[in-house]
Amino acid sequence: MMTVTTDGRVLTPRALWDAPAPVPGLKISLEFFPPRGAQAEARLWETVARLAAYAPDFVSVTYGAGGSTRDKTRDTVLRMRRDYGLAAAAHLTCVDASRADVMAVAEGYIADGIDHVVALRGDPPQGAGPYVPHPDGFPFAVDLVRALADLGRFEISVAAYPEVHPQAQSAGADLDNLKAKLDAGATRAITQYFFDPAVFLRFRDRAAAAGITRPILPGLMPVLGFQQIKRFSAACGAGIPDWMERLYDGADADEATHQAVSAMLLAEQARVLAAEGCADLHFYTLNKAELTISACHLLGIRPRAEVAAARAAG
Repeated sequence: MMTVTTDGRVLTPRALWDAPAPVPGLKISLEFFPPRGAQAEARLWETVARLAAYAPDFVSVTYGAGGSTRDKTRDTVLRMRRDYGLAAAAHLTCVDASRADVMAVAEGYIADGIDHVVALRGDPPQGAGPYVPHPDGFPFAVDLVRALADLGRFEISVAAYPEVHPQAQSAGADLDNLKAKLDAGATRAITQYFFDPAVFLRFRDRAAAAGITRPILPGLMPVLGFQQIKRFSAACGAGIPDWMERLYDGADADEATHQAVSAMLLAEQARVLAAEGCADLHFYTLNKAELTISACHLLGIRPRAEVAAARAAG
């Protein structure tokens, strides 16, 4: 397609009009959280069914503060694997639990055939104050990683912070902690979300310079509500760029506009990262499918034909 201007110039906006080719070797992974209540449960499984068609490399299910969703996390992971054929990982944290209790959960995962764990320090329940290690527990994520690795039964993912963990002493100390977790036996790192791709790319360069060779997956967050994500980001240390403020200026007043801006933003983040050599992208789905599907579509990722056909027939 081309456009001829009034002065006779021919414009060929290929980036807009050419269908994107799939990025060779590009993989996606997805995070979900255990639902609360029948309505949330139904929405989760509708979302999982839709996103399973995009053949994620793996999916993960979060673990509530202090293990508050332990059984729900396990049940959700098992159903994702059984009913949807997904490689599913269970989050596991150190908060408010003894070593014996945490390792009992891990042994239960082994018995269930769950072989991928996302090992995290975790955050205390809301209102509980700053994190304090359990007196008989794992002090930090690196200690949990080491114990899980000693079992020799798990693929282990850990967290990374491109904009530095809010409680880290410094950016250097935070990077040292990431390297320690990977050296202790973790397979990969998944980052906290960010909105400026340059933030991740600079972090990737710093990690490489520090001798980190394991994969670091950029974590991408769909913006379901801009004011809400601003508040959440202020608490977790994720920056909101000025240009993002301008993008959403006035958009909260119109749901369709907000949705369009969010779809464009997520897809553009993903396309920039893929163009910069990121072969694995991790989407925090928030148990909703639409924005992640939009990003996949604009990356050239289409649902598997047999799944799409079955959905159309059913």
